[in-house]
Amino acid sequence: MVRMFEGKDVRDSGSGNIGATNVLRTCGRTIAVLTLVLDGAKGYLAVVLTSRFISQESTTMALATAAVVLGHVFPIFLNFRGGKGVATSAGAFLALSGVAVLGAFLVFGIVVTLTRIVSLGSITAGALFPLLYFFIAHNSNTSLSLVFVVSFCSALVLLRHQENIRRLLLGTENKLTGQKK
Repeated sequence: MVRMFEGKDVRDSGSGNIGATNVLRTCGRTIAVLTLVLDGAKGYLAVVLTSRFISQESTTMALATAAVVLGHVFPIFLNFRGGKGVATSAGAFLALSGVAVLGAFLVFGIVVTLTRIVSLGSITAGALFPLLYFFIAHNSNTSLSLVFVVSFCSALVLLRHQENIRRLLLGTENKLTGQKK
């Protein structure tokens, strides 16, 4: 989106990340929202289309979830240097359990509203999502493979935020301003 609308590579700006937060900081709200929606839709559609056209079996759904998140975080077309997986995971998880995603979104919103730090909201929601999924969506029809993949994807999101965690501990993490640089 940044290349299409701004004619530049977002990886050369701000944090160098291809995600919506860096797009917001470097290109503005419109392109950031479009990036967020498309990344989420990618995750959602991968799981929904797998369910519809391949199989609704939970192991297959787990594989689709893992594949779309790993493909976003380590894209072959970007030399395996992708995003942090937050929006794509959220989209995939939405296909698995909308109620659990709503809970995580509320946590994210509260944390960001109170701190103005998007990464802290993402880290908190990512850390809590496996518990939300387990207690809200896990039932006798849900296999352990889905619980495992949800936990794996959440851990991957946290791992991708290791630099943010370091800056949070140092008190130097960027706050959300919504201003285009």
